[in-house]
Amino acid sequence: MPLPSGSATIEQQRIIIVEDDAVLAEYFAELLIGMGHDVCAIAGTEAEAVAEAEAFHPDLMIVDGQLREGSGVSAMARILRKGDVAHFYVTGNPWSLREQVPDAVIVTKPFTLRELNHAIAVAVESERQRQSAV
Repeated sequence: MPLPSGSATIEQQRIIIVEDDAVLAEYFAELLIGMGHDVCAIAGTEAEAVAEAEAFHPDLMIVDGQLREGSGVSAMARILRKGDVAHFYVTGNPWSLREQVPDAVIVTKPFTLRELNHAIAVAVESERQRQSAV
């Protein structure tokens, strides 16, 4: 699949993608690599997301809110109990996700490259601010 034109305006991030649609996950990985990021893992279930986060200690996680096996929201709750990591959610149902995680950064599927870049920048900056406040 061809990659949209455009380039990232923030530094390279080590990213874990949590997405249970394999075709979408692979396209997402190609897109992020084309933007200059390092996709260190793709997880398709809640359990895989938790395990990959522990194994790779990513800079950023991009998480589907609803997974066939488990929940992206539950996965992030488990991961965040062990330490902070920048993250945002991608979903086709932002209203349901907003009810579960009111202050979340959410990108609605389908999304544009501009929306993706913005979400990455917001998630990374929010995490930097949390870290500097500690």
